[in-house]
Amino acid sequence: MIFQHAYNIEDLRTIARQRLPRIAYDFLEGGAEEGSTLRANRAAFDRIRFVPRTLVDVSRRSQKKAVFGREFDGPFGIAPTGAAGLYCFEADLALARAARRANLPFVLSTASFIEMERVAREGTAGLWFQLYMSKDREAAERLVRRALDSGYEALVLTTDIPVAGNREYNRRNRFEIPFRLDLANMLDGLLHPRWLAGVFFRTLLSSGIPRFQNLDSNVGGRIVSKTLTEFRTRREALNWEDFDWLRRLWPGKLLVKGILTVEDARLAAQHGADGIFVSNHGGRQLDGAPSPIEVLPEIAAAVGDRLPIMADSGFRRGTDIVKALALGADMVFVGRPTLYGAVAGGESGVLRALELLNGEVDRVLALLGATSLDALGPQCVRLDEARPAAVSGRRMDQKQG
Repeated sequence: MIFQHAYNIEDLRTIARQRLPRIAYDFLEGGAEEGSTLRANRAAFDRIRFVPRTLVDVSRRSQKKAVFGREFDGPFGIAPTGAAGLYCFEADLALARAARRANLPFVLSTASFIEMERVAREGTAGLWFQLYMSKDREAAERLVRRALDSGYEALVLTTDIPVAGNREYNRRNRFEIPFRLDLANMLDGLLHPRWLAGVFFRTLLSSGIPRFQNLDSNVGGRIVSKTLTEFRTRREALNWEDFDWLRRLWPGKLLVKGILTVEDARLAAQHGADGIFVSNHGGRQLDGAPSPIEVLPEIAAAVGDRLPIMADSGFRRGTDIVKALALGADMVFVGRPTLYGAVAGGESGVLRALELLNGEVDRVLALLGATSLDALGPQCVRLDEARPAAVSGRRMDQKQG
């Protein structure tokens, strides 16, 4: 299948599974431990049913959405995804360019193989930077200054990773930091020549061994560097005092990513956050955490009138996006879906993923009897308590979180 013949995000995922070696596909798809959070992220949407209205003139529909003074052409954007260059050559550039063409926001990850300055030169409207912050404030300040000087409009502080989640598939595949290539992984790469030539060797020839280009030079950015482990262990002591320091440093919009409780949402508002991401890190951190769509209504009721609420983790359909908007989200961000598109067709594949979601959102609005996003609210959905929570025992290649 080629990406032009993909009719939904699942079709793009199928292409990605076929083209990527196991080490890369497992890293893209996997969740923490048993994968219960990963599965629950998808199952939670099935418990929400629509309440459509009929005989409504929906001949003129719009899904324009204004956030932080910018109007976008849809109520969703591209979430930060670390090591995206593992799946597609210069993936972050492909993601940024597609977001620009679609007029949607894009969040660049700290853990990108492309330096933030180069991505910023793409001129993407609504360019945000996701920050992994350690206790080394001098290093954090240098990173934040770079983002500010490069023109990033918003800073997204990820807070749900004081330690890395227990991702056992990485250890089984011997894919850990510092990275070491073994015989099994080399053989797997040889069995995927398109990826080997188009991503692995092309990256080596272009820029050498991949580096996390946005990490401080004192840390050491190469994926084979032992000092990366040191950076990952400096996040355990982060607290709201560190956020206050960051708030004083960053003059632009500042969002907190990793909120799953009303208490933390209120604290974010009290400490001066401009927005929050209701997120469980795509099911990759705490196994057994609630799905964002489950806690979204109570968080929206508590702080929705004080700051914008973004949501991510588990979104695969326009129906998922509309359900989140009806329950209080201002915008939804997707990570894996656009990476599937990048694997399938680079920038054009990412754009295909965005077009699919855009078309689905438009169709759902019409079928609901809504002409704009402003018409969405709790009256548009109903919780179906009778449906089961999550199905256990599925293989990794069946996961969709």
